[in-house]
Amino acid sequence: MDEVTIRDREPSDLQPCVDLLADVHRLDGYPLNWPTDPHRWLCPPDMLHAWIATTDSAAVVGHVAVHAAPVPSREYGPTPPSAELGRLFVATAFRRDHVATRLLQQARRWAAEHHIDLTLEVVASQGSAAIALYERTGWQHLHTTTASWTTPDGSPVTLRRYTLHQDPRDRA
Repeated sequence: MDEVTIRDREPSDLQPCVDLLADVHRLDGYPLNWPTDPHRWLCPPDMLHAWIATTDSAAVVGHVAVHAAPVPSREYGPTPPSAELGRLFVATAFRRDHVATRLLQQARRWAAEHHIDLTLEVVASQGSAAIALYERTGWQHLHTTTASWTTPDGSPVTLRRYTLHQDPRDRA
């Protein structure tokens, strides 16, 4: 099996990422709704950084991005800066090789370097591998809500919101 490397995503990586995303969508239904413009979906205006996992043969086998988080309500006092993790997907053949965990670790290092907390939303489904991954890697469930968007058939979507606080000693 090829060695996997995590690195910053470059503009030339975008089409291979879209191709991988299409495979993941076909096999797993992620994203739940196929984007009208998958290139823009992977490069939204609020994106702060993105990484990919590649093999020795230069194949893209994973992706994750960090986006600017919505400004939280100040009703409970000041909150630390945060960003939202998203667009995490891995080729089926590489899912048992801890590629997703390594992508999450890279995003976590980046967040620590920038002194920000990470949040994410994931579709709540019974036996979800994504939920198991996030909880196994230290994400804390905050609450469950109904999305403002629906499934392709118009059904409501339940989302679980998570946070990953950086160690306060990392903020010094």
